[in-house]
Amino acid sequence: MLMEKIAADLKDAMRAKDAVRLSTLRLLKSAIEYYKIDKKQEQLTDADIVAVIKKQVKQRQDSIEGFEKGGRSDLVEKEKAELTILKSYLPEELSQSQVEEIVKATIAELGASTKADMGKVMKAVQTKTAGRADNRLVSQIVAANLA
Repeated sequence: MLMEKIAADLKDAMRAKDAVRLSTLRLLKSAIEYYKIDKKQEQLTDADIVAVIKKQVKQRQDSIEGFEKGGRSDLVEKEKAELTILKSYLPEELSQSQVEEIVKATIAELGASTKADMGKVMKAVQTKTAGRADNRLVSQIVAANLA
């Protein structure tokens, strides 16, 4: 299970005195615990944990963007290091061409043709990609394929 891997990696980071990995994994573990409390669940599935990791990745990406605008290269490097660590726990992402194929197939299945169908197509594509594609990319591809 993914949570066990995170816990084991956290212990390894403590032993290795890897401060960046240790702090990143502690923050991740805390975010997972908050999610568990929020959802009132005893155990989380790997899909739930992946959702938490994706949220953390998005936060790091937003922070990097903000720090770059502010000229804080020291903080950009820290956030990029954390981002790399977090992404190592995510399933392999689909390529843009794979996403395009899934979007086109879904549009054909649903018989979607206008921008009004975008929500319906997005929901179906997100189910098929199961967290292996960036939602921003999926949205752009869906919008481009709907007239």
